[in-house]
Amino acid sequence: MRPEISAALEDLDSTLTTIEKVMDPEELSARVRELEQQASDPSLWDDPDHAQQVTSELSAVQGKLRKLTDLRQRLRDLPIMYELAEEEDDGDELAEGELADVREQIEALEVTTMLSGAYDQREALINIRSGAGGIDAADWAEMLMRMYTRWAEKNGHKVDVYDISYAEEAGIKSATFVVHGDYMYGQLSVEQGAHRLVRISPFDNQGRRQTSFAEVEVLPVVEKVDSIDIPDNDVRVDVYRSSGPGGQSVNTTDSAVRLTHVPTGIVVTCQNEKSQIQNKASAMRVLQAKLLEKKRQEERAEMDALGSGGHASWGNQMRSYVLHPYQMVKDLRTNFEVGDPSKVLDGEIDGFLEAGIRWRMAEQQQA
Repeated sequence: MRPEISAALEDLDSTLTTIEKVMDPEELSARVRELEQQASDPSLWDDPDHAQQVTSELSAVQGKLRKLTDLRQRLRDLPIMYELAEEEDDGDELAEGELADVREQIEALEVTTMLSGAYDQREALINIRSGAGGIDAADWAEMLMRMYTRWAEKNGHKVDVYDISYAEEAGIKSATFVVHGDYMYGQLSVEQGAHRLVRISPFDNQGRRQTSFAEVEVLPVVEKVDSIDIPDNDVRVDVYRSSGPGGQSVNTTDSAVRLTHVPTGIVVTCQNEKSQIQNKASAMRVLQAKLLEKKRQEERAEMDALGSGGHASWGNQMRSYVLHPYQMVKDLRTNFEVGDPSKVLDGEIDGFLEAGIRWRMAEQQQA
């Protein structure tokens, strides 16, 4: 086996060993046995919420253990594949492809070990708002929404849209949607900030270059364990007829709901469900998420005031997407860049997510 291949395998073995120390396969196996015992109890479903929590955790822990075991076995098999490749003229191609895939899987798993924040394992609630740039900014906000939904689709994550406010000419003023799946908040939280687009405006008759901005906000989805109590007297509820594209009776009744949290002035809307009750429930989840984030920011500000905090925010403008006069997408925090914006806008953002997570961890360690 070539020296560079041996070195690469040793490096991957070292990385996977570190991951195993963090994730602890023995502890995961013990937890699987414990959860399987709970799941086999006939009385478990007497409490559907608890039963759902147990079965969801069991599936997640089994998935982690299976991933670790599978990668360890594939890494053990790679030297054999390279030995067989030396006996065949075209065997190297298969071995090289397996090595590249194993490396990619180990690096992705390494990133998940960095997601140890209190809310990192949660699902993600994303708010996108158009900023400066007029009609181009509204179009840009819609492009960003598509980018995230395409990323979710490619990775097998369901997306539920709670609300879309359409702009008059094109694009959207704002959108709120949830990306379901474990560690979605931990991964996508690095996308928070202002995203800048530079291009020749398709809405300018003179074909001039236009700079547009859109703001991305990422929040953890609230769970029952969160102590976010909202008294009824603190919330004003308004109902109205949904706007935008119709269908399925969405915009023929007063089913859209606007909630105003009177003490803070926070306003959320939801109009994509058929019934007023469903829209109110979805809007309440968004309001709870925003209040939870406000509470977290206040606690972080208190810690910073005591001298134990680090960077209170990452800065506003975090990424530039340039379509003219050259092609490039560059993250201004990590300096990670890609020369093909079309792929990025079609949902290929894993490189940016990984770089952002590593950058965030380094910042926290430095702080």
